[in-house]
Formats: sequence, structure tokens, C-alpha cells
Amino acid sequence: MIGAVRLRDLVVAHGQRPAVHHLSGEFAPGSMTAVVGPNGAGKSSLLRAIAGLHAPSHGGIETSGAIALLPQAAAIDRAFPISCLDVVMLGLWAECGAFRAVGRAGRARAVAALASVGLDGFAGRPVGSLSAGQLQRVLFARLLVQDAPVILLDEPFNAVDAATTADLLRQLELWHGQGRTIVAVLHDLDLVRAHFPQTLLLAREPIAWGATADVLTAANRLRARGMSEGWDAEAEACRQAA
Repeated sequence: MIGAVRLRDLVVAHGQRPAVHHLSGEFAPGSMTAVVGPNGAGKSSLLRAIAGLHAPSHGGIETSGAIALLPQAAAIDRAFPISCLDVVMLGLWAECGAFRAVGRAGRARAVAALASVGLDGFAGRPVGSLSAGQLQRVLFARLLVQDAPVILLDEPFNAVDAATTADLLRQLELWHGQGRTIVAVLHDLDLVRAHFPQTLLLAREPIAWGATADVLTAANRLRARGMSEGWDAEAEACRQAA
């Protein structure tokens, strides 16, 4: 399964203010990497750029294979009147297009995906009636039907209970075992150490990228915190982000 993501001197900016500053490296095919760092360190911006939702200001991103993105739960409008099954079937758009109906086989795949994440019988439930953990399971079911070799997750365990976290971690490990490339923005460093072999520590600029034990040292974490505390919103914009 193809699933490499290569970053070449990547700058991702909002206006001319870089959110990610000169990042180079590779998420190798089949790797499982946590992206960690202080709030505002550019982690979500990095995932959006890899997914093609935010154009780089400088440098480039090379990908091989389709990409599936699980956004932060806060990005989901739960007031919109849509069922769990409809949310999952949105993952089939790449196959059937925006203007073709999902066939019987596609609906069956979506129902099976819901069952596989512990939501058997939830197909007709409106997403607005779900708990945070149930909604995250629905979004994981959507990833299942997308069947992409590269999976990006933005804070996938935020505000969900321990049982849901454990179930979703098992799904990540299953995907990892299938050779998919997984990149997840996370804050729980104990969880990262226990489940993610690779880590990128980002503070707008890369601090360290490699084996998790080598990256999450006290010195590296202190450096990231110091860079965060030293950020100046009025600093000169990056010339290469123009």
C-alpha cells in the first residue's frame, strides 16, 4: 500500500504569519506518527496543508495515495439535520461523486462500518443526539469507508471517555498493521509514548522528528515551551511566506 507524505522546506502561513515554518521530512509509508507541541504550534495547519485544504506559502508537499482527514470535533456542525449513516456515506464521495446516489453496496459498507466502531443500530440517529464519544466513532466509521492509505487525525481523543479512546486506539493499531500511514495531532504524551512509535515535536518550527523516545526528551519539550512563550505576534513576517 502506497502512503508516503514528504515535506520539503514547508511553510504554511495565515496571511504572511507562518503557522508552520520551514519543515522538511517524511511520514514514511506504514508509519504511525504523533504530532505534538504547544497550543498554536501549527499542528492543525500542518494536517490541513497535507490534506490539500490549505495551500503552502513556500516549499511543497508530495503525497502518494488518497488521504482521509478526521478534523477536530469542534469543526463538525452538530446542529445540521443529518443522520449517522449519511455522515458515514460522505466518505464514499470520492468513489461515487457528489451527484450520484450511493448504491446498495455502499450503504451496506456504511452500516457495517458503524457496527465495527460499536454503533450497530445507529444508522438513523441524528448526529445532534450523540455524545462526544459516539460522534467520534461515527467519524472513524467514515474513515473506514474511505479506505485511504494515509489517515490524518486532529485530536481524535479529545473530550471522549476512556472506553472510546481504547476502542479507537485499537482501530488505529489495526490500520497501522495494514500498512496505512497514520499522522495524529495529540496532547496526551503518555498516550503518545505508549502507542506511537514516531513523533514530530512542532513549535511552528520543527524541534525534533523521529523515534518517540528520542523526541520527547525533557530538553526538547523545554525548548518547545520556550519558543512558544517567545512568540511575537508583531514580529516581521517570513519573507518566503509572501
